[in-house]
Amino acid sequence: MSIATRPDPRSPVPHLADSHDLIRVHGARENNLKDVSIEIPKRRLTVFTGVSGSGKSSLVFNTIAAESQRLINETYSAFVQGFMPTLARPEVDVLDGLTTVITVDQQRMGADPRSTVGTATDANAMLRILFSRLGQPHIGPPSAYAFNVPSVRASGAITVERGAKKTVKATFNRTGGMCPRCEGRGAVSDIDLTQLYDDSKSLNEGALTIPGYTAGGWNHRLYSESGLVDPDKPISKYTKKERHDFLYHEATRMKIAGINMTYEGLIPRIQKSILSKDTEAMQPHIRAFVDRAVTFATCPECEGTRLGEGARSSKIGQVSIADACAMEIRDLAEWIHTVEEPSVAPLLAALRQTLDSFVEIGLGYLSLDRPSGTLSGGEAQRVKMIRHLGSSLTDVTYVFDEPTSGLHPHDIQRMNSLLLRLRDKGNTVLVVEHKPEVIAIADHVVDLGPGAGTAGGTVCFEGTVEGLRSGGTITGRHLDDRAALKETVRTPTGTLRIRGATAHNLRDVDVDIPLGVLCVVTGVAGSGKSSLVHGSIPAGDGVVSVDQSAIRGSRRSNPATYTGLLDPIRKAFAKANGVKPALFSANSEGACPACNGAGVIYTDLAMMSGVATTCEDCEGKRFDASVLDHLLGGRDISEVLAMSVAEAEEFFGAGEARTPAAHRVLTRLADVGLGYLRLGQPLTTLSGGERQRLKLATHMAEKGGVYVLDEPTSGLHLADVEQLLGLLDRLVDSGKSVIVVEHHQAVMAHADWIIDLGPGAGHDGGRVVFEGTPADLVATRATLTGEHLAAYVAG
Repeated sequence: MSIATRPDPRSPVPHLADSHDLIRVHGARENNLKDVSIEIPKRRLTVFTGVSGSGKSSLVFNTIAAESQRLINETYSAFVQGFMPTLARPEVDVLDGLTTVITVDQQRMGADPRSTVGTATDANAMLRILFSRLGQPHIGPPSAYAFNVPSVRASGAITVERGAKKTVKATFNRTGGMCPRCEGRGAVSDIDLTQLYDDSKSLNEGALTIPGYTAGGWNHRLYSESGLVDPDKPISKYTKKERHDFLYHEATRMKIAGINMTYEGLIPRIQKSILSKDTEAMQPHIRAFVDRAVTFATCPECEGTRLGEGARSSKIGQVSIADACAMEIRDLAEWIHTVEEPSVAPLLAALRQTLDSFVEIGLGYLSLDRPSGTLSGGEAQRVKMIRHLGSSLTDVTYVFDEPTSGLHPHDIQRMNSLLLRLRDKGNTVLVVEHKPEVIAIADHVVDLGPGAGTAGGTVCFEGTVEGLRSGGTITGRHLDDRAALKETVRTPTGTLRIRGATAHNLRDVDVDIPLGVLCVVTGVAGSGKSSLVHGSIPAGDGVVSVDQSAIRGSRRSNPATYTGLLDPIRKAFAKANGVKPALFSANSEGACPACNGAGVIYTDLAMMSGVATTCEDCEGKRFDASVLDHLLGGRDISEVLAMSVAEAEEFFGAGEARTPAAHRVLTRLADVGLGYLRLGQPLTTLSGGERQRLKLATHMAEKGGVYVLDEPTSGLHLADVEQLLGLLDRLVDSGKSVIVVEHHQAVMAHADWIIDLGPGAGHDGGRVVFEGTPADLVATRATLTGEHLAAYVAG
């Protein structure tokens, strides 16, 4: 072929490989989706919106992301797959054009005491390498600066054949940075023995007062039948040896009650089984025991830095690694920019980029030693984003779950620029979001609905943002909604005085929170809102606090069990049929014997994905057939649990099934906008916004005078915010005081009083920069919040 006739390698004819530019979904039926078929453009920013419960998460997370993860898992060897969670194939006919999905959700990060912001990102690892190279005095490799690595010294012998010599003695040393006193936790615990047992009684008389150690149980028999202590002797009469064996004996295998078991003293056993766990994840009665029995104090040796003396003594200039981790990240970034050393130039560049990403994403107020379990859902999500911003991966699908959760309008603009940066690197970005500011930057919008639950699950609109505005859907109609400032505001009935608040970054704050009105506490992320409200107004007498912590419940838990609604329903069924209430619980006597009341049978297929199949005996109804013969108002218990809240409210409100106790709970659920939820729907299928409102409905029953709500608009559609404002008004009009930590401008505009914290985040915040009516805040525009609220109401 001559040079003249050779085809141009830059020919405009597209290559076949470039034609796969769509993710095609056909026939999606997960949860409430009704045979949904859509095409999503790749390498674009697509926003999924719709009312809460319309099916957004079912489509994005449970279908697209779940199938991508399942296909990736199948590429591993059968041996590796055996150690991975088994994933069922989503209910969908065709999923085509998928790429690797990275999910950045709002799940709180693990609350292990040794997990910090630094360890959850690569920042801590890079700092350790930096100090191991430049720190003076030099104390060892990077592990010498790690609070998760203990120092180990061992000696032994290895045999080496070298002519006549055969044995060479060797010692092994590993230098770790862990503080030996607190074992890298930064705090030490002291156990009050009087809360563990009553020493005037013997074991057989029930001396142990620890949850789960009641007489007759295995935990109790471990001690009473061990033979090391006399179970009939009062604990106060134990000899020194018996006391040691009872409380501090090291772990030893022995035969107890004819079974080979491991015996160890009560103290180490409790430390491993209870105290090593996150207190937030404990059941209420166990948490109450820990609060009674254990006192936590800052470790006196490392002063809370978690590091041993060697790691604290090694410095770069005047800064140790403990000092660096305690700095606010923006200050640390400034210090790292002053460190110049050619031998570690690539490391310094990577560390600067990571720290600058923290600042850019609005998390410059955090420190690397901040425990990851104390981060809010929004903060945790942005910390996870840090890893992906510097990633070399492209052509990846990033899935975000409401990335603006917990963000002030000022911070939303930053988040938008980051989402666009990820897209511009050649990635597909899918965002589940309600905020108009995020919908506005979308290349493509998918609106699901029209309603929630069974009234949703269809695609109402697909196209551009402009098309959405004129599309006539609920989202389109509410996209440009603006809540007007109130003409008149309520007069406070009293004040809640806060004086000298210093929690976290608060700077000796004095403020009077008005009572009997709707008071909104606002400010940029990290300005000190939660520190002021939760730190100074503890939940307790007369105060009902509804925070954003996750609802803890298994797939057997549902709205009926969580709210206590099932109790009056079971009693009504029992009374109408003359039988025991326990028959009407799928977790008790009435459970189907084949599936134990789960409704489905889980089959583990060893190396392959496990399968959940509907129980053939009860057909998914969860109850024994004989239980379904008992009726109330012409319905059996499984039919009642299949009702929506709205249907059940009508059913238990009048007629033969009239049950006032159940009706009251159902009315509260309808008030918070959950009328579409099915009573028996597993809690694991609820979205974050639905869980928050479920908690609010439950707490509304409490006899509180002051309600403290933490971002109740989280996960709410624009149309639902209106309903929430009506609920808050009803609470205030009934004589309650409502204090809301919130960024949503519609809630601010609707408030009677606003307390604005700032002016910035971290050490730039912690002060009250404005207190007054929303109208005054808009008129003065003296703060960031004032500027954004003024632009909103003028919008």
